[in-house]
Amino acid sequence: MVKVRVPTAMRPLTEGTAEVTVEGATVRDIIDSLETGYPGFRERLLSEEGTQRRFVNIYIDEDDVRYREGLDTPTPSGVTLWLVPVVAGGSRP
Repeated sequence: MVKVRVPTAMRPLTEGTAEVTVEGATVRDIIDSLETGYPGFRERLLSEEGTQRRFVNIYIDEDDVRYREGLDTPTPSGVTLWLVPVVAGGSRP
């Protein structure tokens, strides 16, 4: 089982729950499990081509999966998967 930390912007998909537990051997499997239990996650996390969206970071514990094996990164039982939307904006001085 893998804990998934759900950001505030995605909590309507989990009825306000900040953390859910799902099963899956890889990040891709975790996303499939999230989609099954909480429809709407796949479109928030993946592009139409099935790649990780540019403005969403996915971490396993403290490691960004983009610098590991991407969506094929293993997710051993007991880890925490963090979904972190990129925050952009602000102004230049």
